[in-house]
Amino acid sequence: MARLLLVFNSVALLLFGTDMFLVGANRPPAPVNVSVMNVKADSVTVSWEVPEGEVIIGFSILQQRQDGRMQRFIREINTTSRACVLWDLEEETGYVVQVQSIGLYGESQASERVHFKTLNKSDRFPSNSSNQDDPTVQGLDKSRNLQTGEMIIIVVVLLMWAAVIALFCRQYDIIKDNDNSNSKEKVKPLSERSTPEHHSGGLLRSKFHQSVPSINIIEV
Repeated sequence: MARLLLVFNSVALLLFGTDMFLVGANRPPAPVNVSVMNVKADSVTVSWEVPEGEVIIGFSILQQRQDGRMQRFIREINTTSRACVLWDLEEETGYVVQVQSIGLYGESQASERVHFKTLNKSDRFPSNSSNQDDPTVQGLDKSRNLQTGEMIIIVVVLLMWAAVIALFCRQYDIIKDNDNSNSKEKVKPLSERSTPEHHSGGLLRSKFHQSVPSINIIEV
């Protein structure tokens, strides 16, 4: 009985060890080139790379303050993203991050620890050529370019509308002047036909003037 129990335990340990070995062999490798970019007072962007040919379905990030007072785990599956933005950070505080790749058979070992410190709210984002590769920065640049292009289009449209309105007003004044001139020309013959002499009867009096008898007085 003791021998049977010993054989059973040996087989169980062998199976468990084989399973652990297979699982460990199928785990994806740890992410490499982990870096922190776009450092601000309350957020940073963490990016990493994975070896080619590996099937990665997600990632897991461990965020911790350097004093060890706070930890945060971020886990996302069904994504091919190689970057993540960490929000709600405290200003002028040191942090440590580690990234793990999630494969079909488990998670990889944690990457190397990366240290960074957030900025003060009054500090501006430092200009760094390496930040040009940050997808967040590229997205901001594209949005700014789009806003500039939209403003140019709006200004051009407003200028065109102003030109159309000015042209319409000018044509309206010309048409109005022409209408006034035509109305004056039409009124002029009527005024000639209805002269004051005709209405007042002066013309009739000039044609039918009554003769006034003249008296000649001759003194003797």
